[in-house]
Amino acid sequence: MAVHSHQWVWTFEQSPESLWPYLSDTARFNEAAGLPKHDIIETPQPDGSVLYEGRGKQGRMTLEWREEPVNWVANQWFEHRRHFTKGPLKMLCAQMRLEPDGTGCRCIYTLSAEAAGLLGEIVLRTVFFKSVDKTFGRMVENVARFVAGERDVPFDVEPPKLDAGTRQRVDNAVAAIEESPHGHGLARKLADLATTGQEVDVVKLRPLELARRWNAPARHVIELCLEATRVGLLNLRWDILCPRCRVAKSISSGLDELPTGAHCGTCNIDYDREFSRNVELSFQPAPGIRPIAFGEYCLFGPMSTPHVVAQIAVPAGEARELDAGFPPGPYRLRTLEAGPETDIDYEGGGFPAVTVSADAVTAGEPAAPGKLALSNTSPHDRIVIVEELVWERDALTADRVTALQAFRDLFSDQVLRPGDEVSIQRVALMFTDLRGSTALYGTIGDARAYGLVRDHFAVLTQIVRNHDGAVVKTIGDAVMAAFTDPGNALAAAIEIQQAVAAFNAEHAQSAGTDDAVTIKIGLHEGPCIAVTLNDRLDYFGTTVNMAARLQGQSAGGDIVLSEEIAEDPAVAATLGDIPVSQESAELRGFDAPVPFRRLESFPAAAQ
Repeated sequence: MAVHSHQWVWTFEQSPESLWPYLSDTARFNEAAGLPKHDIIETPQPDGSVLYEGRGKQGRMTLEWREEPVNWVANQWFEHRRHFTKGPLKMLCAQMRLEPDGTGCRCIYTLSAEAAGLLGEIVLRTVFFKSVDKTFGRMVENVARFVAGERDVPFDVEPPKLDAGTRQRVDNAVAAIEESPHGHGLARKLADLATTGQEVDVVKLRPLELARRWNAPARHVIELCLEATRVGLLNLRWDILCPRCRVAKSISSGLDELPTGAHCGTCNIDYDREFSRNVELSFQPAPGIRPIAFGEYCLFGPMSTPHVVAQIAVPAGEARELDAGFPPGPYRLRTLEAGPETDIDYEGGGFPAVTVSADAVTAGEPAAPGKLALSNTSPHDRIVIVEELVWERDALTADRVTALQAFRDLFSDQVLRPGDEVSIQRVALMFTDLRGSTALYGTIGDARAYGLVRDHFAVLTQIVRNHDGAVVKTIGDAVMAAFTDPGNALAAAIEIQQAVAAFNAEHAQSAGTDDAVTIKIGLHEGPCIAVTLNDRLDYFGTTVNMAARLQGQSAGGDIVLSEEIAEDPAVAATLGDIPVSQESAELRGFDAPVPFRRLESFPAAAQ
């Protein structure tokens, strides 16, 4: 059978870079075009590659095919090819290219297909390309209008119809969220997305991505999604992301269900969980609000892995040179197949030539500016990948969300299995204690002192929350709090001391007494172990012990912090404006004297 081809050309005022994220989003396109979801079966091969086979239905017709991983260079072109083993077609190939044209660009879309028999030949000669022309042309024009600011959404998709009961539940959820401390005026926006957004946008809601898109503080959107889960608008899920393709290969509804690792069929590797890197909390609409069907609209589209800026098949023993331009920054060079990888820091100019051998991926001399040079000296065909190391920016990792007050307030039941423990790369810990609390009780009486202690806990908790931290536990009059950002930990400590000083001044004036609350604070950061202790998520290890010992060195009204946390860039920037004394002491449990820094005066206002 002959191969039938048709080409469409559109000219736009927008740049390739502005159009690429939408025109290359094949999953969104397929959903908007009304194509059904399909299943992908991944089968490892002896040469280390993976065979991808698709199965789906188009109307009453069952289709089966072999999926070739898509080839692309970001902002320039992609090529997607399928080889059918069941259905009217034998082969289908879609190619899209964006070419600069003055201040705008041309979009050239080519569709090629080969029939598997008479039925396929009739379809290709009559309705196939006409149908694509009508559907695809409208969608491309809509994308251009969206990028130009003339449309609110890039694609027209009929949202699922909500019955009266579901609409009422959504309205009730919005009201409940906004009545809580966690709505931040965003509840209706989230509800509209969950109920009317494209399925590919809501199947995995990532709070950090939404915060960027909505230009909202990250903590506000995280708290919003957590509260939306509590009231039944969303469900949460813990994903263990593959360290190579960054796709979730294990999904759990609770921390106590998390496996210690997972297998990625796409990359054909086993890997471990890491709270700080690949255990991610994400969300999707609750089934009672919007059921999500299982399956894929497109497994391999460029926007399924937007951090990958080039994915190119290179046969064994061959080399390819392509037009490509990448911005300076950190990159990883690897293959789609399991194997070695190398990280580079690209400073601009010619991009390093990439060589794949049997046991290494290496970066060589710079290619000509604007070129990507690839060679495969291994005995097997390989798909070479160049990816930006920015994928983690939108991943709400477990170490971050479990160190937020809203998570601990709303989901105290989210704990690890008894005996399970997870390493955390770094956490900033704060220990506080009331100085002379026993004498305070004796001086002003139990009831009044208890009220002061209770009020001080409330103030500390609110300040910690406002600085993206969480109170892990209270121990008598002491507080242990956790932060993922050391700068936030210091800012919270400074604000606590300022709040206590203001409280004491107001209290002395109104009560006519010099009785004062004095807070001791110690800060330290480092690696630790997350465990379940007394039915709550807790931290264990040397970092915890050091933070507690440093609090013991505080005289009250000051802040004692370790050298490790003082050297953090954000902390160092703040310390540059504050008088700091450098001291050392022998601390219980540590062999040598421990150096630390003491802050006794603070800027007018914590940032």
